[in-house]
Amino acid sequence: MKYFGGCDVGSTYTKCVILDENGKMVAAVTNRSKINPVASAQIALDDAVSQVEGLSSAEQLSYLIGTGYGRNKVPFADENISEISCHAMGVHVTNPEVKAIIDIGGQDVKGISIDTDGTVKNFAMNDKCAAGTGRFYEAMANAFEMSLPEFSKLSLEAKNTIPITAQCTVFAESEVISLVGEGKPMDEIAAGIQLAVAKRCFVMAKKAGATDSITLTGGCAKNDGLKKAIEKVLKIKVVELDTDPQLMGALGAAEYARQKGLARVK
Repeated sequence: MKYFGGCDVGSTYTKCVILDENGKMVAAVTNRSKINPVASAQIALDDAVSQVEGLSSAEQLSYLIGTGYGRNKVPFADENISEISCHAMGVHVTNPEVKAIIDIGGQDVKGISIDTDGTVKNFAMNDKCAAGTGRFYEAMANAFEMSLPEFSKLSLEAKNTIPITAQCTVFAESEVISLVGEGKPMDEIAAGIQLAVAKRCFVMAKKAGATDSITLTGGCAKNDGLKKAIEKVLKIKVVELDTDPQLMGALGAAEYARQKGLARVK
């Protein structure tokens, strides 16, 4: 049996997926990224390899592709492919009916439309400001003195929404702290935060050509309050994936590795 790997070195988390030659996922890892992307990739690869009987090193993979912001730093990688292409392919192999993605990473937001073969049809990207990204949500959760999972569900209880006007992460955090200090309902403040991020996603989604449905990838895809806010703002269905949405970049990279590795053998 041949095995193929994809390693997604992100700014916040590093993910690794290993597929067998039939496309079955045999290993999956999500680790907090280190400062050194090489170390992040090596640790994730070692963890993933340890899950596969018969493998002792990433060097034994038939083909390995790196992706993410640290894609050039993945040890033993045969090549690297952009995270935009890998997220598209990852979603395609998970659910071929989905044709549009909002990928919310640690430091940027992307809108991606997928062609019939899993390649990228069109995309838009906001990497000029951290507002609406994973880092933004970490700052908001800290302001509420909550964990990210707790914060992601808080807005679901809100009957009203308190708008957040600041467009910058730093100013938004100050605004939120002031509102909490004034005794405003925390669930309504959280609803305002989710709505503000959803409006940013609206622009990315429309630029990428989303029409009737969309899916979310990245760690923020697990944010229930954001999913509800996006459905409200975009007025389209948010499709939940059967596979962990945070793994989509690594999964897409592994699928590209499988295709390229099998083609090389032929």
